[in-house]
Amino acid sequence: MIELCRVGFAWPGEPNLLSELSFSIRPGEKVVLLGTNGCGKSTLLKLMNGLIEPASGELRWQGERLSRSWLRRPGNALAFRRACVLLFQHPEAMLFNPSVRDELAYGPRQLGLDDVDRRVACWARQLALEPLLDKPPFQLSGGQKQKVALASLLTLDPDWLLLDEPSASLDPATVGWLIDTLLDSGKTLVVATHNLSLAAELGERCLLLGSDGRLLFDGPLPAVLSNLPLLERAGLAHRHAHRHAGKEHAHVHVHDWQ
Repeated sequence: MIELCRVGFAWPGEPNLLSELSFSIRPGEKVVLLGTNGCGKSTLLKLMNGLIEPASGELRWQGERLSRSWLRRPGNALAFRRACVLLFQHPEAMLFNPSVRDELAYGPRQLGLDDVDRRVACWARQLALEPLLDKPPFQLSGGQKQKVALASLLTLDPDWLLLDEPSASLDPATVGWLIDTLLDSGKTLVVATHNLSLAAELGERCLLLGSDGRLLFDGPLPAVLSNLPLLERAGLAHRHAHRHAGKEHAHVHVHDWQ
């Protein structure tokens, strides 16, 4: 579905955030992108969504080089934006319509899809948003905004979902629904998180980013979750010293937070 070849990226005036990233993702894969805050997970998702371009290397989408010039060709942007969607870490960045109903309908209308009202009704029901449909998004709680942002993507029925910390602000019941829905959907997933418990539920393959923006691991998720030295190297675990009977011991502890 997508292939990255020696991709690097740096924001203007900043050192390299991502370096020499090479991997490919096949249709239907469930991939967890693990790493600490600031390691470049969100930037990598934006690269794969075609919102920014790499400073070096290249990305290929279904064999075509993904670039601004390719997206400007007739029909390409329409097909790509319907197939590949990105859930931002902060839902406020995605919400700008006067009502929740308009938010859910916006994408399908822009892409000229059929049955907009049916799509809106379906995902409003699935995410318990029906009582909120006529409310302005800015009046909603953080969890409600997160659900509206997610529903606005699901109305497009995309092939590939890029999700940046999707469980942020969601209650446990909704997180459970999200996990079941995504895993049963048959869609391609890349889920960025630093929550190891969520990672264990959401994917089969892990891409582990180090603090230097390089890929530390690409392989089965259980293998990385059981590798404490590797998690420590990535900043997802730390050594904690404490004393027993006057003797100091050091143990590795996993960081696991929302």
